[in-house]
Amino acid sequence: MGRRVITVVIVLLLAYGGVAAILGTHSTPDLGLDLKGGTSVILRAPDGTDPDVLAKAVEIMRGRIEAFGVQEPEISISGKNGVLVQLPGVTDRERALEAIGQTGVLSFRPVIESSFQSPLLDAVVPTTTTAAGDVTIPTEPTTTSTLPPTVDPSTGYTVTDDPTLADAWLPELGPDGQVIAGYHVGTLTNPETGEPDPLTGSDLTEALANFGSNGQWQVNLRLNDDGARKFQEITRDAAQFPIGDARRQIAIVLDGKVISSPQVAETVDPNLGIAGGTAVITLGAGDNQQTEAQDLAVVLRYGSLPIAFERDQVQSVSATLGSDSLHSGLVAGLAGLILVAIYMILYYRSLGVVTIIGLSVFGSLMLIVLGLLGKTSGLTLTLAGVTGIVVSVGITADSYIVFYERIKEELHRGRTMRAAVDEGFSRAFHTILTADTVSILAAVLLWLLAVGPVKGFAITLGIATFLDVLVAYFFTRNAVAAISHGPLGEGGIFSIRAAAGGVQEAS
Repeated sequence: MGRRVITVVIVLLLAYGGVAAILGTHSTPDLGLDLKGGTSVILRAPDGTDPDVLAKAVEIMRGRIEAFGVQEPEISISGKNGVLVQLPGVTDRERALEAIGQTGVLSFRPVIESSFQSPLLDAVVPTTTTAAGDVTIPTEPTTTSTLPPTVDPSTGYTVTDDPTLADAWLPELGPDGQVIAGYHVGTLTNPETGEPDPLTGSDLTEALANFGSNGQWQVNLRLNDDGARKFQEITRDAAQFPIGDARRQIAIVLDGKVISSPQVAETVDPNLGIAGGTAVITLGAGDNQQTEAQDLAVVLRYGSLPIAFERDQVQSVSATLGSDSLHSGLVAGLAGLILVAIYMILYYRSLGVVTIIGLSVFGSLMLIVLGLLGKTSGLTLTLAGVTGIVVSVGITADSYIVFYERIKEELHRGRTMRAAVDEGFSRAFHTILTADTVSILAAVLLWLLAVGPVKGFAITLGIATFLDVLVAYFFTRNAVAAISHGPLGEGGIFSIRAAAGGVQEAS
């Protein structure tokens, strides 16, 4: 009996201590769009877009936005050519919108020269970059008359970018959308055919951000065989120039904008280039470089959408309605739990107290799991998820009733209290396990087949049902066994024997 009491104490310490830790570390579950608010975006594809292409674009969007740390984004096709994107709790709205909306072809381009756009908009100022990364800006600008005819004279940049263009001027934009630099870029040429042979995102197979052994953030690249050949060629050509020369840089271009322009390392052999199909882009140390590395890796992994979208509508979603619904639901749920607790105590006496404590253990464990998943994998709690929890509370209450009714049946058969508890749990647990297995399988199928809020319902239902099995086995069984050997088992109107109708064991 001492072992059962110790088990109950351990379960209580884990449950209540875990809740205290979650609250103390502010690791409570993250709320979804309908409870916390966020950003809602409606995108429009060109008329006549193939449904399969639209579905592929949605898949890429989901991967992009989840890679930015937004879990359970609600991304769905709306109508014939619309896509509804809902981003719960997005703190950097523009960053997330850029992840969704970037649509152009990704390419790696050799830099011919770098430039700054003059304030007059009708001149381009050539610049050079030192080995330390500093930019030198000459005082005398070069007029737009020297620019290629494909360049817009009002902006100084190429009108429509194409990775096959051997002569293009492309801007690099800062966080505020202003031009911070410009690049005159070319393209690779196939030495056998003389035709353009650009290195694009389709040649890239992997891009991962990590903190390197050199103490700096970096992006590790892996390319396919064709991409490895092109990358070796482009880095070999760039390595011919000295450190600090703009021509030693490689522009990474997405949708006509330069998103990064790393310089080929000094250690690269100008006769060989970077071979082997792998490369490292080093960005430096610090929080800004960490974000830059992660963003760059996301863009490289999910480089291009198969179609171009236009933002039809962007709006911030208020959490007021969701909060009101949550508050009303919590009040109704609390009232329901109080009524259930009163009924359980009146009908099952001391066993009703075990039910109340067991439900609190169940709720504590649920809060711990949701909090941990929110911090480790970005799980968010939505109204649909709350519904799953409410449904699971009913499942958990049913488990207690099945167990208690089995105990009463065994007592009516004349068994001793100890035998009735042990046999009752053995029979009841088989029923509980069968029923909960069905619920877990249903939750798994819902999660695999459904999208949006239904996934949140499936996740919370599955987690809660699994916790019900654990609580029944480790807490309920041992708690009932512990009280059955004392006054709450045999004596008085509050005992298990009284709840069973006062039947006596067979002599």
